[in-house]
Amino acid sequence: MSDYLDDANLAKMKLSGVSGSFCLAKWKQTSLHLPTGHTNSCYHPPLHRIPTEPLADNPSALHNTAHKKERRSEMVDPFTKVKHSECDYCWNIEKQGALSDRHYRSGEPWAMDSFEEIVADPLADINPSYVEVNFNNACNLACSYCSPQFSSTWTAEAKEHGAWPTSTPHNDPAHFTGERRAIPNKDTNPYREAFWKWWPDLYKDLKHFRMTGGEPQMDPNTYKVFDYVLDNPKPDLHLNVTSNFSTEPRVWDKYKEYVQRLTAQPGTVEHFMQFVSLDTWGKQAEYIRHGLDFALAINRCEEFITDVPERSSLTFIITMNNLSIVNLKRLLEHILYLRKQHTTTYQRIWFDTPLLRTPEWQSIQILPKSYQQCLWDCINFMTDNLDEMHGFKDYEVLKMRRDLQWMQEGTSDTERKQADFYRFFSEHDRRRGTNFIETFPEMAEFWSTCEYNANTQGTE
Repeated sequence: MSDYLDDANLAKMKLSGVSGSFCLAKWKQTSLHLPTGHTNSCYHPPLHRIPTEPLADNPSALHNTAHKKERRSEMVDPFTKVKHSECDYCWNIEKQGALSDRHYRSGEPWAMDSFEEIVADPLADINPSYVEVNFNNACNLACSYCSPQFSSTWTAEAKEHGAWPTSTPHNDPAHFTGERRAIPNKDTNPYREAFWKWWPDLYKDLKHFRMTGGEPQMDPNTYKVFDYVLDNPKPDLHLNVTSNFSTEPRVWDKYKEYVQRLTAQPGTVEHFMQFVSLDTWGKQAEYIRHGLDFALAINRCEEFITDVPERSSLTFIITMNNLSIVNLKRLLEHILYLRKQHTTTYQRIWFDTPLLRTPEWQSIQILPKSYQQCLWDCINFMTDNLDEMHGFKDYEVLKMRRDLQWMQEGTSDTERKQADFYRFFSEHDRRRGTNFIETFPEMAEFWSTCEYNANTQGTE
């Protein structure tokens, strides 16, 4: 068993000694969406609004919100046995008898190191040690499961074409007003101002800092962080960035040169992790993440690994949706190739397979049972190539099995969700000049089923 699994099992035991819902991520991890002023702890619970009033005197209130403190008080109370619905992602996995992200996250050193401190004073303000932040929504892609909150390309398209014709109108521009409106980068943003006020104090406690988007390569705040780290080296910092690797050459060259400087000398950072969002292989990946240049992105992955040789790794973020799985094994084959080519003294190629739950018509749970074979093929391929250094890890296989279990559970109201699948992707083809059947010929029968459901919904 790997150390990663050992740590998760140890965390499970220690957490249960506090309560049945205790999770260190509620204290030590935060995702900050500064364009709209929203936060959650890990990325599973729904985002909630950050009140602006406390920020002037306490910029750490970006993370230490009243909402989170209420959830924290529930988590440390052994008598209430509250398992709040916002954490259903983990509760559902634990019902299957599997380790959830609650155990994996809490078991990592950046969280577990604060166990005694948190148990002793659970309602005190605390600096997180794992921070994900997106500074603005500027992005050159319009991924099928994204929204105007996180992509300026989506914003422009929604303004031009309006809502998508799903059963509940999707990404309606009227929805993204008021507190849901992304504050343009050129405008005053109280959340971003509070972040930079908090930053020097936050920085000293950081173990992992990850910038997402939007597209961070296009964001001046990314380079502001890079400059700060270069001027204030932090040898225990894991600096991470999520990118689509499809930016124009001048942007890519600037970005890569910065990362080379950050990793060139020991002591600037402990490690730089490059996350690359890529859900499957070839044209199907481009269809899911509209605007992606797959060949460019996959070539830049190898270029990054080669040109940034020290203190760096690359992780593929494979968002498990119903368009990703028919060609997923091809991407896993490439990951295996990269591990064999580029891993020597430490693992440089990683991947994760988070489950997509919304929009619900892109969930793997609405697929026919026959599609489960796609994941079985992946599991068998990974199992046949187990190797701690150059192959797959036992916990990677466990996570894929977890995804399969969730798929096998199925969902309610399947016909409506399949109807919305057809409505959404028919409109996708109309607006974006794509062709679903040409891109996913393996899914033609499923497409026909979804079309039938769309045409008969409300007629019987």
